[in-house]
Amino acid sequence: MFIRVDSWVNSPSMKSIKKQILELKETRGAVIIAHNYQLDEVQAIADFTGDSLELSRKAATLLNEVVVFCGVHFMAETAAILSPEKTILIPDPDAGCPMADMVTAEKVRQLKAEYPGAKVVCYVNSPVEVKAESDICCTSSNAVAVCKSLGDSKIIFVPDRNLGSFVAEQLGKEFVLYNGFCPTHERIRDTDVLELKEEHPGALVLAHPECSKPVRDLADELLSTGQMCRFAQQSDHQEFIIATELGINYRLRNENPGKTFYPVNPDRAVCPNMKKITLEKVLWSLQDMKYRVTVPGEIAGRAVGSIERMLKI
Repeated sequence: MFIRVDSWVNSPSMKSIKKQILELKETRGAVIIAHNYQLDEVQAIADFTGDSLELSRKAATLLNEVVVFCGVHFMAETAAILSPEKTILIPDPDAGCPMADMVTAEKVRQLKAEYPGAKVVCYVNSPVEVKAESDICCTSSNAVAVCKSLGDSKIIFVPDRNLGSFVAEQLGKEFVLYNGFCPTHERIRDTDVLELKEEHPGALVLAHPECSKPVRDLADELLSTGQMCRFAQQSDHQEFIIATELGINYRLRNENPGKTFYPVNPDRAVCPNMKKITLEKVLWSLQDMKYRVTVPGEIAGRAVGSIERMLKI
Protein backbone atom coordinates (compact mmCIF):
# COMPACT_ATOMS: atom_id res chain seq x y z
CA MET A 1 0.00 0.00 0.00
CA PHE A 2 1.29 3.46 -0.92
CA ILE A 3 0.87 6.01 1.88
CA ARG A 4 1.13 9.78 1.55
CA VAL A 5 2.08 11.62 4.75
CA ASP A 6 1.14 15.27 4.20
CA SER A 7 2.67 16.41 7.49
CA TRP A 8 6.05 15.23 6.20
CA VAL A 9 5.55 16.91 2.82
CA ASN A 10 4.98 20.26 4.57
CA SER A 11 7.50 19.75 7.37
CA PRO A 12 10.41 22.17 8.02
CA SER A 13 12.84 19.51 6.83
CA MET A 14 11.05 19.16 3.51
CA LYS A 15 10.86 22.93 3.09
CA SER A 16 14.63 23.11 3.64
CA ILE A 17 15.19 20.50 0.92
CA LYS A 18 12.99 22.44 -1.48
CA LYS A 19 14.94 25.64 -0.75
CA GLN A 20 18.27 23.90 -1.40
CA ILE A 21 16.96 22.43 -4.67
CA LEU A 22 15.82 25.84 -5.92
CA GLU A 23 19.17 27.41 -5.03
CA LEU A 24 21.20 24.64 -6.65
CA LYS A 25 18.99 24.64 -9.72
CA GLU A 26 19.85 28.31 -10.21
CA THR A 27 23.57 27.68 -9.64
CA ARG A 28 23.70 24.77 -12.09
CA GLY A 29 21.54 26.45 -14.71
CA ALA A 30 19.33 23.38 -14.51
CA VAL A 31 15.71 22.63 -15.28
CA ILE A 32 13.66 19.97 -13.48
CA ILE A 33 11.08 18.02 -15.46
CA ALA A 34 8.77 15.40 -14.00
CA HIS A 35 6.48 12.74 -15.40
CA ASN A 36 2.80 12.81 -14.46
CA TYR A 37 3.27 9.68 -12.34
CA GLN A 38 5.92 11.12 -10.02
CA LEU A 39 5.42 11.75 -6.30
CA ASP A 40 3.30 14.81 -5.53
CA GLU A 41 6.19 16.78 -4.03
CA VAL A 42 8.44 16.00 -6.99
CA GLN A 43 5.81 17.27 -9.42
CA ALA A 44 5.40 20.36 -7.22
CA ILE A 45 9.11 21.26 -7.48
CA ALA A 46 9.30 20.61 -11.24
CA ASP A 47 9.48 23.35 -13.84
CA PHE A 48 7.49 21.22 -16.27
CA THR A 49 5.31 18.12 -15.93
CA GLY A 50 4.00 15.94 -18.72
CA ASP A 51 4.21 12.57 -20.44
CA SER A 52 7.53 11.00 -21.43
CA LEU A 53 7.95 12.23 -25.00
CA GLU A 54 6.38 15.59 -24.24
CA LEU A 55 9.08 16.13 -21.61
CA SER A 56 11.92 14.99 -23.88
CA ARG A 57 10.78 17.35 -26.62
CA LYS A 58 10.46 20.15 -24.08
CA ALA A 59 13.99 19.53 -22.83
CA ALA A 60 15.29 19.81 -26.38
CA THR A 61 13.79 23.30 -26.80
CA LEU A 62 15.13 24.74 -23.55
CA LEU A 63 18.36 26.71 -23.22
CA ASN A 64 19.29 24.97 -19.95
CA GLU A 65 22.37 22.80 -20.29
CA VAL A 66 21.41 20.55 -17.36
CA VAL A 67 18.13 18.62 -17.26
CA VAL A 68 17.06 16.68 -14.16
CA PHE A 69 14.64 14.10 -15.53
CA CYS A 70 12.29 12.78 -12.85
CA GLY A 71 10.93 9.69 -14.53
CA VAL A 72 12.11 6.21 -15.44
CA HIS A 73 15.27 5.33 -17.32
CA PHE A 74 13.95 4.94 -20.88
CA MET A 75 12.50 8.46 -20.65
CA ALA A 76 15.86 9.95 -19.72
CA GLU A 77 17.43 7.94 -22.57
CA THR A 78 15.01 9.49 -25.04
CA ALA A 79 15.88 12.96 -23.75
CA ALA A 80 19.59 12.15 -24.14
CA ILE A 81 19.00 11.03 -27.74
CA LEU A 82 17.09 14.19 -28.64
CA SER A 83 19.48 16.49 -26.73
CA PRO A 84 22.96 14.93 -26.98
CA GLU A 85 24.61 18.25 -26.16
CA LYS A 86 22.86 18.51 -22.78
CA THR A 87 23.63 16.88 -19.44
CA ILE A 88 20.66 14.63 -18.68
CA LEU A 89 20.50 13.51 -15.06
CA ILE A 90 18.20 10.92 -13.49
CA PRO A 91 18.07 11.12 -9.68
CA ASP A 92 17.80 7.34 -9.27
CA PRO A 93 19.48 5.13 -11.90
CA ASP A 94 17.47 2.14 -10.67
CA ALA A 95 14.16 3.73 -11.68
CA GLY A 96 13.44 1.35 -14.52
CA CYS A 97 10.39 0.14 -16.43
CA PRO A 98 9.31 -3.52 -16.20
CA MET A 99 7.52 -3.27 -19.56
CA ALA A 100 10.62 -1.90 -21.27
CA ASP A 101 12.69 -4.69 -19.71
CA MET A 102 10.41 -7.32 -21.29
CA VAL A 103 11.71 -6.66 -24.80
CA THR A 104 15.24 -6.82 -26.21
CA ALA A 105 16.85 -5.96 -29.53
CA GLU A 106 17.54 -9.65 -30.13
CA LYS A 107 13.85 -10.54 -29.74
CA VAL A 108 12.93 -7.80 -32.19
CA ARG A 109 15.45 -9.14 -34.71
CA GLN A 110 13.91 -12.61 -34.32
CA LEU A 111 10.44 -11.23 -35.07
CA LYS A 112 11.74 -9.37 -38.12
CA ALA A 113 13.24 -12.61 -39.42
CA GLU A 114 9.96 -14.45 -38.78
CA TYR A 115 7.88 -11.77 -40.55
CA PRO A 116 10.03 -10.43 -43.40
CA GLY A 117 8.77 -7.16 -44.81
CA ALA A 118 6.77 -6.27 -41.68
CA LYS A 119 7.24 -2.85 -40.09
CA VAL A 120 8.28 -2.71 -36.46
CA VAL A 121 6.46 -0.11 -34.38
CA CYS A 122 7.93 0.30 -30.93
CA TYR A 123 6.19 2.02 -28.06
CA VAL A 124 8.37 4.73 -26.55
CA ASN A 125 8.37 2.61 -23.36
CA SER A 126 11.24 0.50 -24.66
CA PRO A 127 15.04 0.39 -24.42
CA VAL A 128 17.12 2.49 -26.82
CA GLU A 129 18.48 -0.69 -28.44
CA VAL A 130 14.91 -1.69 -29.38
CA LYS A 131 14.23 1.76 -30.83
CA ALA A 132 17.36 1.29 -32.94
CA GLU A 133 15.91 -1.94 -34.39
CA SER A 134 12.49 -0.41 -35.10
CA ASP A 135 11.09 1.32 -38.17
CA ILE A 136 9.19 3.91 -36.17
CA CYS A 137 8.44 4.83 -32.58
CA CYS A 138 5.08 5.80 -31.09
CA THR A 139 3.49 7.10 -27.91
CA SER A 140 0.14 6.20 -26.41
CA SER A 141 -1.29 9.45 -27.81
CA ASN A 142 -0.10 9.04 -31.41
CA ALA A 143 0.06 5.24 -31.81
CA VAL A 144 -3.05 5.10 -34.00
CA ALA A 145 -1.77 7.83 -36.33
CA VAL A 146 1.70 6.27 -36.51
CA CYS A 147 0.40 2.80 -37.40
CA LYS A 148 -2.11 4.25 -39.86
CA SER A 149 0.75 6.01 -41.67
CA LEU A 150 2.25 2.61 -42.54
CA GLY A 151 -0.64 1.79 -44.87
CA ASP A 152 -1.16 -1.88 -45.65
CA SER A 153 2.15 -3.01 -44.19
CA LYS A 154 2.07 -5.83 -41.68
CA ILE A 155 2.88 -4.42 -38.25
CA ILE A 156 4.94 -5.93 -35.47
CA PHE A 157 4.04 -3.96 -32.33
CA VAL A 158 6.40 -4.03 -29.33
CA PRO A 159 6.37 -4.28 -26.39
CA ASP A 160 2.86 -3.48 -25.06
CA ARG A 161 0.19 -6.01 -26.02
CA ASN A 162 -2.58 -3.81 -24.59
CA LEU A 163 -1.70 -0.63 -26.48
CA GLY A 164 -1.03 -2.71 -29.59
CA SER A 165 -4.39 -4.47 -29.45
CA PHE A 166 -6.14 -1.13 -28.90
CA VAL A 167 -4.52 0.32 -32.03
CA ALA A 168 -5.28 -2.82 -34.04
CA GLU A 169 -8.95 -2.54 -33.02
CA GLN A 170 -9.04 1.10 -34.08
CA LEU A 171 -7.56 0.32 -37.50
CA GLY A 172 -9.39 -2.97 -38.04
CA LYS A 173 -6.09 -4.78 -38.64
CA GLU A 174 -4.32 -7.80 -37.24
CA PHE A 175 -0.99 -7.01 -35.61
CA VAL A 176 1.83 -9.23 -34.51
CA LEU A 177 1.70 -8.34 -30.81
CA TYR A 178 4.64 -8.77 -28.50
CA ASN A 179 3.56 -10.15 -25.13
CA GLY A 180 4.72 -7.26 -22.96
CA PHE A 181 2.62 -5.25 -20.54
CA CYS A 182 2.68 -2.68 -17.74
CA PRO A 183 2.29 -4.47 -14.38
CA THR A 184 0.77 -1.35 -12.79
CA HIS A 185 -1.96 -1.00 -15.42
CA GLU A 186 -2.60 -4.75 -15.29
CA ARG A 187 -3.52 -4.29 -11.62
CA ILE A 188 -6.39 -2.02 -12.65
CA ARG A 189 -9.36 -4.38 -13.00
CA ASP A 190 -12.72 -3.99 -14.67
CA THR A 191 -14.40 -4.90 -11.36
CA ASP A 192 -12.66 -1.90 -9.74
CA VAL A 193 -14.02 0.39 -12.45
CA LEU A 194 -17.53 -1.06 -12.17
CA GLU A 195 -17.59 -0.46 -8.42
CA LEU A 196 -16.70 3.19 -8.90
CA LYS A 197 -19.26 3.56 -11.70
CA GLU A 198 -21.95 2.28 -9.34
CA GLU A 199 -20.86 4.72 -6.63
CA HIS A 200 -20.52 7.66 -9.04
CA PRO A 201 -22.91 7.08 -11.97
CA GLY A 202 -22.40 10.58 -13.37
CA ALA A 203 -18.61 10.30 -13.60
CA LEU A 204 -16.79 9.82 -16.90
CA VAL A 205 -14.27 6.98 -17.07
CA LEU A 206 -10.87 8.05 -18.43
CA ALA A 207 -8.53 5.10 -18.98
CA HIS A 208 -5.03 4.69 -20.34
CA PRO A 209 -4.71 2.34 -23.35
CA GLU A 210 -2.09 0.35 -21.42
CA CYS A 211 -5.06 -1.07 -19.47
CA SER A 212 -6.44 -4.50 -20.32
CA LYS A 213 -9.30 -4.82 -22.81
CA PRO A 214 -12.04 -5.36 -20.16
CA VAL A 215 -11.06 -2.02 -18.60
CA ARG A 216 -10.74 -0.29 -21.98
CA ASP A 217 -14.24 -1.46 -22.89
CA LEU A 218 -15.64 0.36 -19.83
CA ALA A 219 -13.92 3.66 -20.63
CA ASP A 220 -15.67 6.72 -21.99
CA GLU A 221 -12.32 7.98 -23.23
CA LEU A 222 -9.01 6.18 -23.83
CA LEU A 223 -6.25 8.74 -23.40
CA SER A 224 -2.56 9.21 -22.71
CA THR A 225 -1.67 11.02 -19.50
CA GLY A 226 -1.20 14.31 -21.32
CA GLN A 227 -4.51 13.87 -23.12
CA MET A 228 -6.26 13.10 -19.82
CA CYS A 229 -5.05 16.38 -18.33
CA ARG A 230 -6.20 18.38 -21.34
CA PHE A 231 -9.54 16.56 -21.55
CA ALA A 232 -10.31 17.13 -17.87
CA GLN A 233 -9.64 20.86 -18.24
CA GLN A 234 -11.80 21.23 -21.34
CA SER A 235 -14.69 18.98 -20.30
CA ASP A 236 -17.92 20.30 -18.80
CA HIS A 237 -18.16 17.18 -16.63
CA GLN A 238 -17.39 17.58 -12.94
CA GLU A 239 -16.55 13.99 -11.96
CA PHE A 240 -14.05 11.57 -13.45
CA ILE A 241 -12.98 8.00 -12.74
CA ILE A 242 -9.26 7.76 -13.52
CA ALA A 243 -7.92 4.38 -14.65
CA THR A 244 -4.18 4.86 -14.71
CA GLU A 245 -1.25 5.23 -12.29
CA LEU A 246 -2.14 7.09 -9.11
CA GLY A 247 0.36 9.96 -9.53
CA ILE A 248 -1.59 11.74 -12.27
CA ASN A 249 -4.33 12.63 -9.78
CA TYR A 250 -2.09 15.27 -8.20
CA ARG A 251 -1.93 17.23 -11.44
CA LEU A 252 -5.60 16.65 -12.23
CA ARG A 253 -6.67 17.99 -8.85
CA ASN A 254 -4.39 21.02 -9.02
CA GLU A 255 -5.44 22.00 -12.53
CA ASN A 256 -9.14 21.42 -11.89
CA PRO A 257 -9.95 22.57 -8.32
CA GLY A 258 -13.70 22.53 -8.93
CA LYS A 259 -13.78 18.96 -10.22
CA THR A 260 -13.58 15.57 -8.51
CA PHE A 261 -11.36 12.65 -9.51
CA TYR A 262 -11.74 9.06 -8.32
CA PRO A 263 -8.58 6.96 -8.82
CA VAL A 264 -9.19 3.30 -9.64
CA ASN A 265 -7.63 0.88 -7.14
CA PRO A 266 -5.38 3.57 -5.55
CA ASP A 267 -3.70 1.05 -3.22
CA ARG A 268 -2.36 -1.04 -6.11
CA ALA A 269 -2.24 1.21 -9.20
CA VAL A 270 1.11 2.59 -8.11
CA CYS A 271 4.32 2.26 -10.11
CA PRO A 272 7.11 1.51 -7.61
CA ASN A 273 9.76 2.66 -10.08
CA MET A 274 8.14 6.07 -10.60
CA LYS A 275 8.08 6.49 -6.82
CA LYS A 276 11.82 5.81 -6.43
CA ILE A 277 12.64 9.44 -7.14
CA THR A 278 12.25 11.60 -4.05
CA LEU A 279 13.02 15.23 -3.27
CA GLU A 280 16.14 14.12 -1.43
CA LYS A 281 17.37 12.31 -4.54
CA VAL A 282 16.63 15.35 -6.70
CA LEU A 283 18.77 17.42 -4.31
CA TRP A 284 21.60 14.88 -4.34
CA SER A 285 21.44 14.71 -8.12
CA LEU A 286 22.00 18.46 -8.37
CA GLN A 287 24.69 18.44 -5.68
CA ASP A 288 26.75 15.67 -7.26
CA MET A 289 25.66 16.11 -10.90
CA LYS A 290 24.61 12.49 -11.14
CA TYR A 291 23.44 10.15 -12.48
CA ARG A 292 24.18 11.16 -16.05
CA VAL A 293 22.36 9.28 -18.81
CA THR A 294 24.22 8.86 -22.08
CA VAL A 295 23.58 6.75 -25.17
CA PRO A 296 26.43 5.38 -27.34
CA GLY A 297 26.68 7.29 -30.62
CA GLU A 298 26.04 4.37 -32.98
CA ILE A 299 22.94 3.23 -31.08
CA ALA A 300 21.70 6.80 -30.65
CA GLY A 301 22.11 7.47 -34.39
CA ARG A 302 19.91 4.52 -35.29
CA ALA A 303 17.38 5.10 -32.50
CA VAL A 304 16.86 8.76 -33.31
CA GLY A 305 15.70 7.76 -36.78
CA SER A 306 12.68 5.88 -35.40
CA ILE A 307 11.85 8.85 -33.18
CA GLU A 308 12.25 11.45 -35.91
CA ARG A 309 10.05 9.45 -38.29
CA MET A 310 7.37 9.51 -35.61
CA LEU A 311 7.72 13.26 -35.09
CA LYS A 312 7.05 13.84 -38.79
CA ILE A 313 3.61 12.17 -38.56
